[in-house]
Amino acid sequence: MKDIIARNKRNNTIFKWVAFCSTLVALLFLATLLTDIFLDGIKRIDWSFITNYPSRKPARAGILSSIVGTAWIMGLTAAISFPLGVGAGIYLEEFSKKTRFTKLIEINIANLAGVPSIIYGLLGLGIFVRTFSLERSLISGALTLTLLILPIIITATREALKAIPFSIREASLALGATRWQTVWSQVLPLGLPGILTGTILALSRAIGETAPLIAIGALTYIAFLPESILDPFTVLPIQIFNWISRPQHGFAENAAAAIIVLLFVMLLMNSVAVILRHYFSRRVKW
Repeated sequence: MKDIIARNKRNNTIFKWVAFCSTLVALLFLATLLTDIFLDGIKRIDWSFITNYPSRKPARAGILSSIVGTAWIMGLTAAISFPLGVGAGIYLEEFSKKTRFTKLIEINIANLAGVPSIIYGLLGLGIFVRTFSLERSLISGALTLTLLILPIIITATREALKAIPFSIREASLALGATRWQTVWSQVLPLGLPGILTGTILALSRAIGETAPLIAIGALTYIAFLPESILDPFTVLPIQIFNWISRPQHGFAENAAAAIIVLLFVMLLMNSVAVILRHYFSRRVKW
């Protein structure tokens, strides 16, 4: 027995150090990559870089059209995906009967979360661009990204609702509340921090996607701002892809600077998720 305990402790120590070394190597690679990007791009970031349109001359090129397009795309995607994803998650978790059909839907939702993003781009190209004739517009891009992140939001909603004790539902129903009143007034407010966190993390994934938007035909060069959801657009990841493919060193610096801006936006979104989670967690006690 002592030999078994000693062997288990030794294996536990070995596993702990292997995991620590793996994490350390990954962090070193990430730190090296970020350092290289910051050294190349930080000197290029100024007000003119933010407010200028793209140009064939690296020194005059900016990210105005791509950063506005990114804001448009993320706003539309959030407005479409949040109610759909949360509604589907609430229905599957609180109202649907546990039949073989609903189990099949749940399995498919879990599988869809792992589908490569280019597949969603091809789906968006076939449905939104060609079938519905929305062309290479903002709404086509937003609907395509909505398909991409819907499984994540649905899963996050269901997991947030599962974490709420069933006794809260029973107490509400015992006081005469309907099923919908229980969900709306008791269950949903308690699950909102987790739902918002999952939604913003899903949007953080969408903001860095390039393949789906390239597949639907988003522009790589655009020197105007979109004024409606039917206008063509570009986004920061596509602008970065365009610059990094050019041979001039100046465009590589522009791409590095745009990556820094994109990382800042993603960190800002994740910070908003943390703040919202903390805010709603303090408002609701259970």
